[in-house]
Formats: sequence, structure tokens, C-alpha cells
Amino acid sequence: MREQHPATLRFLGAADTVTGFRYLIRSQGHRILIECGLFQGYKNLRDRNRVPFQTSPANIDAVVLTHAHLDHSGYIPALVRDGFRGPVYATPGTAELCTLLLPDSGYLQEEEARYADHKASSTHHPPLPLYTAEDAVRSLDSFKARDFDSPFLLPGGIEATFLPAGHILGAAQIHLQLAGRTIHFTGDLGRANDPLMYPPRALERVNVLVAESTYGNRTHPVGDPEAELGGIITRVAKRRGVIMIAAFAVGRAETVLLHLSRLLAKRAIPPIPVYLNSPMAIDASDMYQRHGEEHRLQENEFKALYKLATPVRSADESKLLNLRGGPMIIISASGMLTGGRILHHLAAYGPDRRNAIILSGYQAGGTRGASLAAGAKDLRIYGQDISIEAEVIQMEGLSAHADSDELIQWMKTAPAAPAMTYVTHGEADASDALRARIKRQLGWKARVPEHLETISLENPH
Repeated sequence: MREQHPATLRFLGAADTVTGFRYLIRSQGHRILIECGLFQGYKNLRDRNRVPFQTSPANIDAVVLTHAHLDHSGYIPALVRDGFRGPVYATPGTAELCTLLLPDSGYLQEEEARYADHKASSTHHPPLPLYTAEDAVRSLDSFKARDFDSPFLLPGGIEATFLPAGHILGAAQIHLQLAGRTIHFTGDLGRANDPLMYPPRALERVNVLVAESTYGNRTHPVGDPEAELGGIITRVAKRRGVIMIAAFAVGRAETVLLHLSRLLAKRAIPPIPVYLNSPMAIDASDMYQRHGEEHRLQENEFKALYKLATPVRSADESKLLNLRGGPMIIISASGMLTGGRILHHLAAYGPDRRNAIILSGYQAGGTRGASLAAGAKDLRIYGQDISIEAEVIQMEGLSAHADSDELIQWMKTAPAAPAMTYVTHGEADASDALRARIKRQLGWKARVPEHLETISLENPH
């Protein structure tokens, strides 16, 4: 018989950083993990991925995911490898996208370990990946898809419901009922006027709210991101430069392609070649088409979106782009320059001031993208220092995250104040700024929890 404990919530990740979403709920002797993400960015955060999980994976009864991005899902292969045997609940869109993201994550980690071994650049002998592509493929058997607005039962007397969050395909808010109380996790909230995704569902009456704060201290630019993108492309094309767009393979690549399609249709940019150098983004396009109820695009516009770009699948095709020269547009992952094919293009084209690098959204601290956005003039790429003379533009208007104003407006839809709001998933200044706005403008109780803190869900404080 399991021991009976008061229902609690422990913040295992995303409590002092914008990555590593992991929340552990204990109820009636059972353990439910909300999110299972990777820590990214600064080395001291990435090192947390190597620390043994705070509770034995074998003792976790279920995992519930909001969406497929790796800071929310990327630790699942390690959890399954190390003994987790329960289900991973996700929406159908999230479950499908994880079949792309998780094996790719394992493959990239194996590649990085092989490179570090070859260059003898690691303090570990031999350097090992956090998990392998094979580990990731094996973990996919744990996924159980559940539809939006269809309650399902979890161990510990918990009822869970996925509610639309916008953001990317399959992204959900998680609404839990347990111990006579309601607990609500925002996940990553999308934007009310996102060009691709529908807006997030309004906030219901809840006792405890766990809210993201990625843009908790910022608002997105008021201008039209499509017009801004068009201006960048036009001026770089005139100097026969290469426009490298660093885009998350799932979600951001589709938004960028949508803007390019519309710009070309109205002849607002010159007809230069566009290359989608991301096999994952190419595959994700089929998934977006299968889930048309989640996004705003009509079938004809969706098809036009993918006709404009030449897909690049093989590594050899990708290498040839580095010999082609401009003018051209390359859309490639990763969005924060943490890995992937975009790094090879940066090494080839970054030193030329005719070219441009577009950062298409938020850049977490400690990433190459954050360094470039802050004005860095060289990047460490595959063991070499690469001089960056290309024009660098951070387009936060392309972000799929609600900004500070949008988060507050979303919270205002609640019929009553929660007993407590915990502000997570943000850098320290962003989380604290949103906490202050919630208390000042809404009159709600709110605070930023500490990493590894445990709180009572029956008497939140």
C-alpha cells in the first residue's frame, strides 16, 4: 500500500530559468511529472541534465506534456532509459511532433559526443551523450495521445484536461483537478494575433496557477514583422548577400515561410531562392496539414507556403549551400544556434558583412543566439572561433510566445483570482517583473518559486 501524503507540487525545473520544465505532483502516494524537459543555455544549467533525477524514474506513475519543444519534452528518453515505465500523455499533435524532435535530439547529442572525442575537447573520457537516438525511439512507445477538452484520469485521483494554448501544433495548457482543488499549468502560451496558430483558451476558475514568463519583462514590437522581414531581405539581396534565418524547426519555420509566401505574392521582396534546410521542418509540414483545426491556414495557402522553398534533406545538399553564395535565403535550425545545420552556414557566411543573420525570437541566456543578440563579434563553433561580420537582427515580432501585456490580458479572463500564482519559465528578471505586474495590476497573490522548492497544493503560499 502506498503512503498517503498531502498533495504537493515540487519545482524540479524552470523555477529559476527559462528552460528545463519539470514539475512533480504527489497525490495519494502517487507521483505525476508535469513536463520532462531539458535544461539549455548556460553550462551550469546544462549540467543539471546530468544530475540523477530527483526521484527514481521507476517511482513516477505518469508524465503529462504541454508540447513538444525540447525544454518541455527533451528529457523523456533518459527518464525511460533509467526506469520510467508509465505513460506519457500528450495531445495527438504533440505526440506526433515528438517522433521527430526526440530522435533528432538523441542523434545530435551522439554527434556532439563523437566530435568532442575526435577533437579531445571534453573533460570526460570518452565523452558520452545524455541519451542516444535509439533511447529516444524506444521512449516513443510510452506516449498515449489524448484529445483537447477530453478529461482523462491519472493515478492519485487526478483528472487532467488538455486545453488549447496556441504557440505550436499540439501545444496545450494542462488543467488538473485533485484533492478538491484545480491546478492549471499554462505551458507556453501563444499570442492572440499569431499569424499561424489560434489564440490560447481563456483562463478558467482555478485555485493554483503555474504561469510561464518567457517575455515577462518585455512586450513585442508594435510594427508589422512581415514588413520588417521584407525590408531586411530587400536590402541584403541588393548587396547579393545570404540571409540566414535561425528558426525553430517546429512552429517558427512555418511562420517564417508564411511571411515569405505573402511577401512574394505581393512582390514586396525580390524573387530570390529560398532553401528550407531542416529535414525536421519538412516532415513537420505534413503534421501541420493533418491538424488543420489547430491553425489559421487554408489548404491552398498552406500548399503555397511550402512550394516557395527548396527542401534540403541530405548533409551533402546542405554543404553545397555553403558554396553557392548569395543572394539567397536559408531557413535552418536551431532557433537559438545551439546546434544543427545553421552552425555550418554561420561558419561559412558569418564572416562576410554582405550577409545577414536573423534570430527569429527569444534567445535563452548562455546560447550562441543570445551572444549574437548582445553584440558578440565572434562565436565558438565546433572548436573554432568564427568572426561574425554579417548583419545581426533579432526579430522578436516573430515570437510565438505571449509577451508581458498579452499574459496579463489572458489572466484577466479568469472569473476569479487564484489562491496563488507561481511565476516560472523565465529568466530571473522576467519572472520577477511579471510577478510584480500580477500583484500590482490584478491584485493577485503571486511569487517566483525557488528551484527544488515544494509547496502544498491544499494550502498554497
